[in-house]
Amino acid sequence: MIDLESVRLFILSVELGSLTKAAEAAGTVQPVVSQKLKTLEQRIGRRLIDRTPRHLRLTEDGKVFLPKARALLAKHEEALTFGDETPLHFSLAASDHAIGGRLSAAIKAIRLSLPANAVIDVSVGFSLDVKDTFASGHADAAIIRRNGGGSDGEILRSDRLGWRAAPGWRPRSNSAVPLVSLGSGCGVREIAVAELRRAGVAWRDAFSAGSCAALHEGILAEAGVAPMGDICARGLPDRGAEFGLPPLPPSEIVLLSRARTPAHASAIRALAAAVSGTAA
Repeated sequence: MIDLESVRLFILSVELGSLTKAAEAAGTVQPVVSQKLKTLEQRIGRRLIDRTPRHLRLTEDGKVFLPKARALLAKHEEALTFGDETPLHFSLAASDHAIGGRLSAAIKAIRLSLPANAVIDVSVGFSLDVKDTFASGHADAAIIRRNGGGSDGEILRSDRLGWRAAPGWRPRSNSAVPLVSLGSGCGVREIAVAELRRAGVAWRDAFSAGSCAALHEGILAEAGVAPMGDICARGLPDRGAEFGLPPLPPSEIVLLSRARTPAHASAIRALAAAVSGTAA
């Protein structure tokens, strides 16, 4: 018989990209995950991943086994569901600038930690609005950016802000810097504007987007330059020094949470592990 917990840890390791993060999500330690995966490989008779404590790569056999592992876990969850259970609800509120490219990994990790019939609700907005949503009791967990202090919540990582632009784009000489942002109310924009003013750099609003995904489209369309953290940048480098723009301070990425049940606690651990990982 294949140990289903080993299968779940295998999938978590793949989704989060490391044994260490899988251990954090599962509420255990890396050596336990490593031993579980070794036992799974011995049972199957195939090497599934090439691994180190922080990084892993699927082998060819691992690529073949991964969809089978997901199907096996899904069938197990289905067998434990009789259709008359009240679905567990898990609500996540997140700042777009705080969760960035880790949102899909976070959802996958949360999903793996909850019962098959669980309902996951995700809302995205500005950090201040997200914090209010959590404070009002409408979210089980919240991911926010924090600048300028504060002690509430769990710090997951530091995220460096930089000036992002399309490859090859340059600002026009002797012209106000065209600013690409999420518009009024965005904390990242406020930080950028404050630093521009402090440095005496002229700027103007050139493009306003409703999400970081749309923000990227504005950047690639060469609408201007955007203040953005590494977690959201999708690999775009910080070109502030090249453009003569002032450096931007880093922010803390913070988790606010309340665990109403053991299942919610498990989902919160998985969320923390996913968001604290390397940005996508």
